Amino acid sequence: MDDKQARAWATIDSSALRKNLAQVRVLSPEAGIVPVIKANAYGHGMRAVARVLAKTHTQIAGLAVATHAEALRLDELELGLPIIVLGGFTSAAELAESLEHGLEPVVHSPWQLTLLEQVFNEQIFGDKRKLWLKVNTGMNRLGFAPDAAFDAYRVLHKYPGVEIVLMTHLAWADEPDDADAVSFTGKQLAAFAALRERLASQERETFACSVAASTGILTQPQSHYEFLRPGIMLYGSSPLAGRSAEELGLQPVMTLSARLLAINEVAAGQRVGYGATYTCERDSRVGIVAIGYGDGYPRSVPSGTPVLVKTASGATRTRLIGRVSMDTLAIDLTDLPEATVGDEAVLWGDGLSADEIAQAAGTIAYELFCQVTLRVPRIYV
Repeated sequence: MDDKQARAWATIDSSALRKNLAQVRVLSPEAGIVPVIKANAYGHGMRAVARVLAKTHTQIAGLAVATHAEALRLDELELGLPIIVLGGFTSAAELAESLEHGLEPVVHSPWQLTLLEQVFNEQIFGDKRKLWLKVNTGMNRLGFAPDAAFDAYRVLHKYPGVEIVLMTHLAWADEPDDADAVSFTGKQLAAFAALRERLASQERETFACSVAASTGILTQPQSHYEFLRPGIMLYGSSPLAGRSAEELGLQPVMTLSARLLAINEVAAGQRVGYGATYTCERDSRVGIVAIGYGDGYPRSVPSGTPVLVKTASGATRTRLIGRVSMDTLAIDLTDLPEATVGDEAVLWGDGLSADEIAQAAGTIAYELFCQVTLRVPRIYV
């Protein structure tokens, strides 16, 4: 094995990212697209992803992050795009910085509204300020109940130069074949539409709205208001139960790979790994791959989880055996006699869906991507 080769790495495919963004445009030709690049762009690298998205042929209307700190780091890139802060601000100091940097915070709680009133009552701003007002239509996480959102909108709207985008978030649109989920989503959409109509009637003017994230974009065309907020679908993973990314026309952006570090001959009846949880049923070739939960590969995956091994003759599926360790994991190479130390093992990505691995781990691809640690270098192609 060449000592210059990384033990483990994540390849980020910019072309796939651009194609997934284009798929959003196909599904909604008119709405403004605000890609969500929070949590280090779901583990893909916020700065690099932001630069790619800012230069695509598919025009975007802004970029969304979760926290004030993320927004300031993104603002340093000077991409000339609006930055929406989904978590809003957590203090008067953050609000002051948001206004100073021209950020667009989400207002989701009464105490934030109070802070905004204090600032707007004390200061006169010469330019426009855009705020996103979040409505709780049933998720019961963040946001104003519809009646309270109506009042909050009217409070903020009285200040000159303040532009408001009304928004909500769908809680259960990821199971489009479940009758209860469909009913729940329908109630959310109806509650939002009723508030929108009430405000439009009262204020006698139009205003922008945003409802659809990835699930809404894919399954709820009636939720495609003025702004879309695609997240996981940009990174090539399916947000829908029972629907693969491939079916949805999405391409994997991250491929997580590692080198074969060693190959051991293990006799039938011998055990492998911590806890001796796996027993070889036959004389076996056991490959040791240089990645583990210290790199973000989940310890919870069981024996039998697929791994793709690339050899001189091509890419072949095999299976993980035993428990995942902090820095390594074991795979069965008995039926891959051509595999050799230094070969590449793909843990998920090109040729092996992250959704499949997530299902084996009892989680979702969102978590897989976000948990890839910083000791795994990202390689952008």
